[in-house]
Amino acid sequence: MFPEIEAYEEGLLDVGDGNRVHYSVAGNPEGKPALVVHGGPGSGTGPRARRVFDPEKYRIVLFDQRGCGRSLPHASDPAADMSVNTTARLIADMERLREHLGIDRWLLHGGSWGSTLILAYAEAHPSRVSEIVIASVTTTRRSETAWLYEGVRRFFPEAHERFRAGVDAPEDATGLELAAAYARRMEDPDLPVREKAAADWCAWEDAVLSGEGMGTPYTDRVDDARLAFVRICAHYFAHGAWLEEGALLRDAHRLAGIPGVLIHGRLDMAGPLDTAWELARAWPDAELHVVERAGHLGGGETRALILSALERFAKK
Repeated sequence: MFPEIEAYEEGLLDVGDGNRVHYSVAGNPEGKPALVVHGGPGSGTGPRARRVFDPEKYRIVLFDQRGCGRSLPHASDPAADMSVNTTARLIADMERLREHLGIDRWLLHGGSWGSTLILAYAEAHPSRVSEIVIASVTTTRRSETAWLYEGVRRFFPEAHERFRAGVDAPEDATGLELAAAYARRMEDPDLPVREKAAADWCAWEDAVLSGEGMGTPYTDRVDDARLAFVRICAHYFAHGAWLEEGALLRDAHRLAGIPGVLIHGRLDMAGPLDTAWELARAWPDAELHVVERAGHLGGGETRALILSALERFAKK
């Protein structure tokens, strides 16, 4: 990876609905524009995300999606209005940021939830996207959410029992019902109730990724960052991300002409490979790389493939 660099521009962009989105720009002001679209939803971003880009060749834009990171209002504040935090509004925020920065077209890079938002944006505004690089492909179909919060329990029954108990859910509760139950808990006016729900949610997420040997990345989130992350995640998953089921795969033809690189670990328990496979079949300009020993969080080989793709696209 490239050395860490500082931003030469940053600010809070007023995107309406009382929200201000934090953004930063680093690298070469005359370089190829690239936007990093973080996961979660609600994870926020940080300077490490720039390190896969050659700073001499790229103009690197980071932004925190509504309610997380350094964007305001922060979703850890119970007064923050979640009704205006939706996929359509995030897409509009990205367009407003592009216009604010005077960018005509930009490369999009991200993974996990970030890949869902990348695909939704690119299908809505294909003329504004030069290339796409995605790791850990998801489209946030309700079937994918059902797998993550219900289906995969067959591998982690004891952890799932604790996850259900966190919201007093019955054994036959579906993944969507569990997401909705946690979303309700995260709106409770009592801070200890929200804190316990956030801790229980993160413990389940970590259990699903426990075979990857990466520690406890979700539980390691602390205080306001954890509260915002879980509140936003549960809010989006309970609503199917406000996307018609299968719409991103159905409309992948809108990506025609946009070169794409999809990178997915065969051992990804959180998001099985079939979604990446289906997307690659529906998007002729995308190439799929399956990393045999990687999971959802990737690793050295995944990172090398990202670096290679970004180096190749920097020359276009």
